[in-house]
Amino acid sequence: MKKKIAILGSTGTIGKTLVEIIKKDKKNLNVVLLTADKNYQEIFKQAKILNVKNLIITNEKSFKELKKKRLDKINIFNNYNSFNNIFKKKIDYVMSSISGIHGLEPTIKIIKHTKKIAIANKEAIICGWHLIEKDLKKFKTTFVPVDSEHFSIFYALKGNKISNINKIFLTASGGPLNNVSKAKFKNVKISEAIKHPNWKMGKKISVDSATMMNKVFEVMEAKKIFNLNYNQLDVLVHPSSYVHAILKFKDGMIKIIVHDTNMKIPIFNSLYDSQHKIIKTDKIDLKKLNFLNLRKVDVNKFSSIKLIKRLQNKESLLETIIVLANDELVNLFLLKKINFTDITTHLQKLINMKEILSLSQKKPGNINSIISLNKIVRIKINKLFYK
Repeated sequence: MKKKIAILGSTGTIGKTLVEIIKKDKKNLNVVLLTADKNYQEIFKQAKILNVKNLIITNEKSFKELKKKRLDKINIFNNYNSFNNIFKKKIDYVMSSISGIHGLEPTIKIIKHTKKIAIANKEAIICGWHLIEKDLKKFKTTFVPVDSEHFSIFYALKGNKISNINKIFLTASGGPLNNVSKAKFKNVKISEAIKHPNWKMGKKISVDSATMMNKVFEVMEAKKIFNLNYNQLDVLVHPSSYVHAILKFKDGMIKIIVHDTNMKIPIFNSLYDSQHKIIKTDKIDLKKLNFLNLRKVDVNKFSSIKLIKRLQNKESLLETIIVLANDELVNLFLLKKINFTDITTHLQKLINMKEILSLSQKKPGNINSIISLNKIVRIKINKLFYK
C-alpha cells in the first residue's frame, strides 16, 4: 500500500526537495495534498507531476489565478479549514515547511490527520511547541525535526535517553559574513547577507544566518524539542558545515554527527525512517574531517548569541517575542528601510523595554494570543524604529 503524504509549503526550498525525493519513488508514495501561498504556477506543476488531487493556496489573487487553469479532478481550496474535507482518515506523513509564524496554525490543525509530522518551521516550534506537543500526545502522532542540527540530535539519541545528556553543541557555519570584519557590518548589502557559502536557502533565513539569529532560534528549538535546560546547549562555529551536532553523554562518551551539506539527507530520513532505504551521497570527506576547525562564537561580532544568556528554562513569551521581532526587523532590512546592524540592535532595545519585559514574563497561550502578540510586536517596532 502506498504511503499517503501531505506537504505544507511545497513550493519552498524544503518542499521542493521533498518533491524531488518523491518523484523518484512514486510507486510507493502518494501525495494527497500540496499547499502554497502565492506560487500557484509551481504548485500546479508539482500537482501534475505527482498526480495530486488536493491543493491549498492561501493568497486570494493566486487562488483565483489557479482556478482559471484546467485542473481536471483536482480540488482547490484557499484555507486550512479544508483539512477536514480532504482527510477522511489519518495519512502516513506530513511535512510542515511553511515559513514564518503563518506556519503555526496549519501545523497544529494537521496533527490530528497524520501518523507522523516532520516540522521544518522554526517559528512554529518556538512559538507554539506547548500547543504542538499537546496535540502530538492527544492524537498519538509521531514528531520528527527536520533542521539538520535537530535531526542530527534526534538521530544520535536513538537508543539513548535524554536524561543521559550532559551537553549538546550545535554547529554554525558563521554564515555569509564569517570572514567579514564587524567594522564593515553596518554597510552590508542585502546581496551580501543572503549569499550563504554552504546552503541554498531563502532570503529571510539567510539573513538570520548572517546575524547568527538562526543559531539562537535553533538553541530555543532544541531546548523545547528535547526538554533540555539552556545550560546544556551551546554553539560552535564550524565553517564547512560538515558536523551538525556534538553530543556529550554523562558516561563520558561523545557522538559527533556528520553529513553532507545537503538538506535532502534529513528530509529523506524523516520520510523513510527505519525502512533502510538508500540515498546516494558523497563519499566521506577526509579533508573536512581532518580540519573541522571548531571554535567558540565571537559574541562581540555576532552579538545576537548573547541573547541565549537571557533565556530562562521556565515557559515564557520571551522566545516568541524575539522570533516575532526578528521577523519584522529582517523584513525591514530586506525592504531597505533599516541597516543590517539595526536588526540586532533594535531587537535588543525592544526586549529591554518595560512594556515588552512585562509581556515576556507571561506564559504562552493559544494561537489567537500568539497572532495578537505578533501584531503588537510589529506595530511597536514600526513606531519606534521606522518612521
